[in-house]
Amino acid sequence: MKNWILFIATVVIVFLLSMLVYSIMDRRAEARFAYHPKVQIEGIEPRDTLWGMNYPRQYQSYQKTQDTSFKSKYNTSGFRDALEENPETIILWAGYAFSKGYNQPRGHNHAVRDVLASVRIGAPKEPGAGVMPSTCWTCKSPDVPRLMKELGVTEFYSHKLSDFGSQIINPIGCADCHDPKTMNLTITRPALVEAFQAMGKDINKASHQEMRSLVCAQCHVEYYFDKKRPGAPKAQYVTFPWKDGQSVEAMEAYYDKIDFADWVHPLSKAKMLKAQHPDYEIYSFGIHAKRGVSCADCHMPYGTEGGQKFTDHHIGSPLANVENSCFVCHREKVSDLVNDVYERQTKVKQSISQLQRHVAMAHLEAEQAWKLGAKEAQMTNILKGIRHAQWRWDYIAASHGAGFHAPLESSRILASGLTIIQDVRVELARVLASLGHNKPVKMPNLSSKSELQAYIGVNLEKEKMEKAEFLEKVVPQWLKEGKARESKMKVNMLN
Repeated sequence: MKNWILFIATVVIVFLLSMLVYSIMDRRAEARFAYHPKVQIEGIEPRDTLWGMNYPRQYQSYQKTQDTSFKSKYNTSGFRDALEENPETIILWAGYAFSKGYNQPRGHNHAVRDVLASVRIGAPKEPGAGVMPSTCWTCKSPDVPRLMKELGVTEFYSHKLSDFGSQIINPIGCADCHDPKTMNLTITRPALVEAFQAMGKDINKASHQEMRSLVCAQCHVEYYFDKKRPGAPKAQYVTFPWKDGQSVEAMEAYYDKIDFADWVHPLSKAKMLKAQHPDYEIYSFGIHAKRGVSCADCHMPYGTEGGQKFTDHHIGSPLANVENSCFVCHREKVSDLVNDVYERQTKVKQSISQLQRHVAMAHLEAEQAWKLGAKEAQMTNILKGIRHAQWRWDYIAASHGAGFHAPLESSRILASGLTIIQDVRVELARVLASLGHNKPVKMPNLSSKSELQAYIGVNLEKEKMEKAEFLEKVVPQWLKEGKARESKMKVNMLN
């Protein structure tokens, strides 16, 4: 009996080992087949469809960034009118294009379409038209590094956005982050390389894990358009204000030192800063960065298909894929983990809203002070305070993940902004009183998008009509010309 048991056990073990060996060999064969190159990719190839022939799993997962169905408590992968949700921001951005339209961002696949559809860029009807520079294209397409190579970086920055309407037709894609020969991660935007040089660092010494965040840092950062760069008189050159550090205070001091302003606020007359989306900088102050976790670890987790492991290029919120994004490190119920994220975000959002309201009211109080005859000397420190307080608000508000990436740093920045703006409003009250105004300033309806846009002089209906004509007549022609150009580009198929 014992011999029979031993015999059967041996047969089972041999069978299982055989299945394991077969599975390993099958997976290896599948891997060789799955990644067998079909096309030779050379130089900066902006067409993702060609990359997809060699890397189908990554390409197919990237195409899912077209999906706009994900919604969390605060953010979404689809359009949501941020001005309608937070009308007070219209006062904060008065005189700046963001007061016309601002939606929550969609996935990378929508990058070019969303630029063209944005009311902020206007409706340029021909090359050289409009006010927006070509620099606005910088992070939206792999056609950008292609053009930078063909024209030169400075020359690229020296045009109007409409000059490249038929040249930039491919949304963010493979060539933005990968070397076609080695598939190694690579930096294709010179501003990041130059920012490292300004800090005395060599980006070429970055590790692979660091590169899994730095390719994101090419675009998900704070930057400004330098119009005074030596040797580039016509350029609006993308520059990161990192020379003296990456903290909110260091960048603020950088801007103050060079007397830079994105625009002058028409109500308060303050020289304003517009934060872009300093995701990388804020992430760098968070616990995940300190533990060596990269952007890709959470936003592009590994997936498997047919036994093959690959990086999921469906770039989006980790909350849409908690099992793969979070459970690599964390062991808790999905509901507990998600609620923990929402709790952190909620606390930061509350501080954002509080600071936002104070800054909006300060702009309106400053407007009243000017109307009553305030002098420059009375307003100098007030305007500086408004600039610094709004900079801190925008720095956190513009970084959609700040409430989770670094909640402590986000809260610290917002708290300092609240202190600044409260002091500003006290000083404004003194100035107003000295001008004979001893009661609260009458405010417009801070809860109405339409009323506030009317208050600052935005004719949204006119803007929308011009935009509709632009999207109907101009954009299709740009796309047609671009596709015709690409059809003539050589494709090298492999045997």
